[in-house]
Amino acid sequence: MKIALIGYGKMGHMIEQIAISRGHEIVSIIDIDNQHDFESEAFASADVAIEFTAPHVAYSNYLRAWKAGVKIVSGSTGWLKEHGDDVKRACQEEGKTLFWASNFSIGVAIFSAVNKYLAKIMNGFEQYDVMETETHHIHKLDHPSGTGITLAEQIVANLDRKTDWQVGTVTNPDGSVTPAEGNDPNKLTINSIREGEVPGIHTITYNSEADQITITHDAHSRQGFALGAVLAAEFTAKNSGLLTIDDMFKF
Repeated sequence: MKIALIGYGKMGHMIEQIAISRGHEIVSIIDIDNQHDFESEAFASADVAIEFTAPHVAYSNYLRAWKAGVKIVSGSTGWLKEHGDDVKRACQEEGKTLFWASNFSIGVAIFSAVNKYLAKIMNGFEQYDVMETETHHIHKLDHPSGTGITLAEQIVANLDRKTDWQVGTVTNPDGSVTPAEGNDPNKLTINSIREGEVPGIHTITYNSEADQITITHDAHSRQGFALGAVLAAEFTAKNSGLLTIDDMFKF
């Protein structure tokens, strides 16, 4: 399979290594200094482009890839609120293809399945309140993380006593704490921590006066994300439309 890379940071380098180890060919690498390569024959020859960039450029990258007739796998977060409807329309009505996930880790896919199942169980035990904490490296620009939001939305969909999620406290890289934006007991609070080079830790806690139930996914490195992205590219090459982890893994 021919793969193009959009974004060539740490994730891009790791994706390149794993893709090559699985027998794929990297035909184009686009980063900040060679944006004109979106119009190149090499980029247009790709079966799939894997995109890991920043929230403010992700959507424009999608448009440029689609213009070249290339399917996209993307792990960029932070663009959904502004461009989510446009992306859905492009995939559902205009024949474009995007496989998007807030997290491509196989472990997170399993964790998400457990998260949904646990929320369904806890729906019958109102004495437990639920909260979430997500921890990432200091370079991550958005908070809560895309994965944190996805996990929260899964809980809200299965727990009647929570109507939505809200931004909790943010522990900044310098140790200072930004106060929570909301304090509605009917909403699930997501607290964020930014420290060191943490790849990603997500913790869901159900707490009552009697006891506490906690589930956690702790990424040891970015390798799991990179492998998942390549697996998603292999899946996307054979499928079309707006695709997610749930389409690839039938838990």
